[in-house]
Amino acid sequence: MIVDCAIYREGRRTEGPADFSDALDEARASGDAFVWIGLHEPTEGEFDHVTKEFGLHPLAVEDALKAHQRPKLEVYDDSLFLVLKPVVYEPQSDTVTSGEVMLFLGDSFVVSVRHGEGAPLRAVRQRLESEPDLLKQGPTAVLYAVADAIVDRYLEVAMELQTDLEELETEVFSPDPSESRHTASRIYGFKRQVLEFRRATGPLTLPLTRLAGAGPYSAAVPFVSDAAQPFFRDVSDHLTRVNESVEGLDRLVSDILSAHLAQMSVRQNDDMRKISSWAAMAAVPTMIAGIYGMNFEHMPELTWTWGYPAVILLMAVLEIGLYRLFKSRGWL
Repeated sequence: MIVDCAIYREGRRTEGPADFSDALDEARASGDAFVWIGLHEPTEGEFDHVTKEFGLHPLAVEDALKAHQRPKLEVYDDSLFLVLKPVVYEPQSDTVTSGEVMLFLGDSFVVSVRHGEGAPLRAVRQRLESEPDLLKQGPTAVLYAVADAIVDRYLEVAMELQTDLEELETEVFSPDPSESRHTASRIYGFKRQVLEFRRATGPLTLPLTRLAGAGPYSAAVPFVSDAAQPFFRDVSDHLTRVNESVEGLDRLVSDILSAHLAQMSVRQNDDMRKISSWAAMAAVPTMIAGIYGMNFEHMPELTWTWGYPAVILLMAVLEIGLYRLFKSRGWL
């Protein structure tokens, strides 16, 4: 569905034709305006009209309709196509979910396509409309504002995940074994959240590097003004911080998992020592009782009056000796 359609002239929203094809003609005729159309999970029929009016490339249109794309930047003859994956952290379930935002930039137009509920662009549009000096830069300003808002949200999600990781560390190294009963499943779940986060942030590095004109990608990107490169470099720097944080989270959660498995192994060894110690203590009286239970006619101490008390005393002495031995070695 079409969420919003507006003409922006000299950085300010103006009233225009209701039909976006007429709005595009008006924007191009004035020479200092552009059209921004926002769509949310459009159907093929809804997007077909937009495709024809704006001359969007069919491959980019197919990606925008099917979604489930990696972050990327594609340059076509008549438009620029950028895919971003915004992420949302759910504090109730401690999960990270991702959506998709596709941006088409061309001559005097911006078409934004959003999939999922994780990245409403209304706040970005309102922010731009309150900064006419920025918005007058044209479609490039929209591209920068959307990328900046999404990457800033990455930083917030990284901080939330860092808090969750600290809670996992506390749980793993808790002296109470009952508190870490479900720790392994939580660690694996956290690792999946980090992986989901990395799928959104990692592939975005190359597109932002191209937009920033850095390194081997110093050539200007069509439909993006050269004056915007410093702004995209700033966004790229923020993304680098996010990726470093994600790498650190991934390494730490792997180390925590290894530490948890090592602790479980040590606890199992302790349990086996305790079981073996009690089994050894139980074996001594069982052996003595088994010997005197063989019902042979000629056995020593069978007719002795103090035979029974002597055997019980022997069992007690041996049990006490074994208990003190195992206790001194820390097996009990």
